[in-house]
Amino acid sequence: MRTLTRTSTTEMEVTSIRLEKTLKDKLKELSGNQGYQALIRDILWNYVHQKSGDYRPQFVRSDIRATVEATARKDESCALTGKLIQEKEPMFLGFTIYGDLVPLSIDSLEQ
Repeated sequence: MRTLTRTSTTEMEVTSIRLEKTLKDKLKELSGNQGYQALIRDILWNYVHQKSGDYRPQFVRSDIRATVEATARKDESCALTGKLIQEKEPMFLGFTIYGDLVPLSIDSLEQ
């Protein structure tokens, strides 16, 4: 998975956001030693990267727990190899151990 570069908190701007107490408590629980504010920043950066088209998750073959045969409805990029999967080309959808559903080229799972 992608690791984000950390910025010093002295270089950040202070922003106030209102969260439901239950949401904040759940974020604290999920963040562990990282801290919930750092987790929120990671979530927001991931969202920005996904929406901007910059997001390219990196997976390895052992991250794939199951596959389903599919046909690309638009050009895709294989999550394992980066290989182009062209529109209407056969492909797999891979379910990862992280809960992601990712495009896979047909030959990407071969040994």
